[in-house]
Amino acid sequence: MLTYDVDIWSIRKRAGRPKPYELRWRVGSRPHSKSFKLKPQADGRRSELMAALREGQQFDEATGLPARELAALSSPTWFEHAMAYALMKWPRAAAKQRASIAAALAVVVPTLTSTRQGAPTVPVMRAALYQWAFRAVPGPDGTFVPRHALEEPPADIRRALDWIAKHSMKVNALENDPALLRPALEALGRRLDGTKAAENTERRKRMVLSNFLRYTVEEKGLLSANPMARVDWTPPQRDDEIDFRYVPGPALVLKFLTAVRESGARGEHLEAFFGCLYYAAMRPGEIAALKRRQCTLPDLDKDPEAWGELLLEESRPEVGGGWTDDGAAFETRGLKRRARRATRPVPIPPVLVRMLRDHIERYGTASDGRLFRAAEGGRVRSTEYCALWDAARASVLSREEAASPLAAVPYSLRHAGVSLWIRSGVDPAEVATRAGHSIAVLYRFYAKILKGDQARSNRLIQQGLEERDDPEQQNRIFAP
Repeated sequence: MLTYDVDIWSIRKRAGRPKPYELRWRVGSRPHSKSFKLKPQADGRRSELMAALREGQQFDEATGLPARELAALSSPTWFEHAMAYALMKWPRAAAKQRASIAAALAVVVPTLTSTRQGAPTVPVMRAALYQWAFRAVPGPDGTFVPRHALEEPPADIRRALDWIAKHSMKVNALENDPALLRPALEALGRRLDGTKAAENTERRKRMVLSNFLRYTVEEKGLLSANPMARVDWTPPQRDDEIDFRYVPGPALVLKFLTAVRESGARGEHLEAFFGCLYYAAMRPGEIAALKRRQCTLPDLDKDPEAWGELLLEESRPEVGGGWTDDGAAFETRGLKRRARRATRPVPIPPVLVRMLRDHIERYGTASDGRLFRAAEGGRVRSTEYCALWDAARASVLSREEAASPLAAVPYSLRHAGVSLWIRSGVDPAEVATRAGHSIAVLYRFYAKILKGDQARSNRLIQQGLEERDDPEQQNRIFAP
């Protein structure tokens, strides 16, 4: 128990003792003492206790130590603390979030060690932390434990875990030297091979570190302040805007879709998958979860210009089986950044209506109503549709174009679809709603296109100003 009821007495000498100089003090009702060989040693320790008392620190009745000394002795290592944090977050975190937390901590923790002597290689250490220390599995009683506590890892992984457990710094080491965090901040921006990491990857890992440190300070009280705020370090300049030189236009998209369809049976099956990416600007996880009952597909023979609608309500993002509760390679969840049962209606043009009707007529649906499925009925894997996309690019683009970032990944079709909506004059709020963005995110990613439409906006405003010459419009804003 901590208390301010402390008395510290003068040093007394006891002749004939190996350590004759005794320091005595009382905390609450419990007496404490410590003997020293030399009087300056005893005086120094007494001065430390007196300084803690003057600073207003409480003392622990059981040990007799000031609160800060007690905290330092009981401080966990960063390795122990990071494992506890990963376990705390695991039950309520989505599978992708679990993997993101583990990936960030696997970068940070190896930098917070007392030495590098005898350290495992970076790939081995990263694998040990990411796959074994910060990945949880249910224990015999149902509670989550680190994977390495339940399963025996390979020998090199076990050696890496033993090394980091022995050499990891204590958390309180950053209390007086926040600069110890600098190597961790630098490591967040590097890949395994030492090259620069993608900006989104670095930002995501930095966000995990920030939350981890806030938990360390605010919830666990292991540090008095967040050390990140005390390090003279500036994160890289943020640039989220899409480079529209490499976003394909409508004519090029049609060539890609044709190339996919003509690539073989699997391409014919997934043509509508790529159509959803472009014409509905859906995310791959949303397409993988799309069911027949969510599709309103009018008969185009009766009305060739009829638009349909997709009511999106679920997503199945791809993630490793070790991060999901059921061991599946994907996670079934709600729409991105929305409540679990929220839906998002997306109107679709006749060209996509026809694609989906033809797809359903030819291939039917999975047992649960999904439109797109793997050969055995599971989720279409990203490796599969990315391979189709790579082949389509190679057949459509010139050698020079194929070596550029032009339409480099299937997700480029989503960017192309949103860009087309903006350039067609659709209100940004409506574009954001259909794409499942916030207005802020839309402006951050598509600012160049939105700014490029200023000339059209200027013309519309000029037309309104010119109406002042119309006698009927001079005295009122709206005509009757």
